[in-house]
Amino acid sequence: MTYPTYELTRCPVCDTLESVQVADADALRAEVELLWAFHERRLKTGVPPQCLTDRLAFSQHPPLRLSQCEACEHVYRNPWETRETLKAAYAGTTLTADVLQGLFATQHKAGRAQARRLTRMAGRAGRGLEVGSYVGGFLAAARDAGWTFQGVDVNPDACAFAAGKGFRVTCGEIADVDVSRRFDAVAVWNTFEQLYDARAALVSARGLLLEGGILALRIPNGRYYLDWRERLAGPLGRIATCLLAHNNLLTFPYRQGFTRRSIGALLAQCGFTIVGVFGDTLVPVADRWTTRYGRLEERWVKRVQRFLQPGWRSPWVEVYARALPQ
Repeated sequence: MTYPTYELTRCPVCDTLESVQVADADALRAEVELLWAFHERRLKTGVPPQCLTDRLAFSQHPPLRLSQCEACEHVYRNPWETRETLKAAYAGTTLTADVLQGLFATQHKAGRAQARRLTRMAGRAGRGLEVGSYVGGFLAAARDAGWTFQGVDVNPDACAFAAGKGFRVTCGEIADVDVSRRFDAVAVWNTFEQLYDARAALVSARGLLLEGGILALRIPNGRYYLDWRERLAGPLGRIATCLLAHNNLLTFPYRQGFTRRSIGALLAQCGFTIVGVFGDTLVPVADRWTTRYGRLEERWVKRVQRFLQPGWRSPWVEVYARALPQ
């Protein structure tokens, strides 16, 4: 077994040391126990371990400590995993063919709405790059919508699977993408918050985009997590647990969580201006190992959230930004 290594960090957005502690190791272990108890009542007996991925088992270990920047309200792990640990966590993940195909089907379905929104923001379909393309679900949805997308991902198995679907995929990071001409769009769905250096990725994305090109990010709402975790121990504890667990926010299995202020500041620093925001929930994760009650609960909880919690009140937020002249 390879154990993670950690390093202390400043705020990834402001580069300041001024922060407040959101949760210590004991509080986060309590969230882990709460998450297991939540899913124990919603999963059938005998569920295979591989089917717990992205519900109870995540690529990264639970945080040792969570901090929030006093200046931009950014939420981040501190200490957080080193570059080597992070790369090993994602590049070394091995999944069976059945699981890969299941992920592809789920991501393909969810990607259709994202492709439509991206086309609306860009004004037309064009040439694009997806960072963290994984099994290629969005690449397929983008192709259906008239886009010519290619991908980049650190996981060799995922890259091979996507390539087998007929997509051009680079195995590596955004800095490894070799292109002959620039893109009309760069999309980073459910990956941006896990990158070792999100700022460097934005700089690379700006260099790959045409002037006026669109950057699309799908990120966890750090403010949403903080607001509802404060209610875990109160009279709304069951509701808070349900909302956070169904959106993979309980135990905060991410490197960082963005707020309206922090993502706005980071994009402006890297040559982008925000042109659209869309609030959403996590894609459905219920499968044949989920109880009927669990499936119905997830469906209705997310439906109500999409109606009552739009924009930055949502657990997940899609941010669309336009590349400014360099």
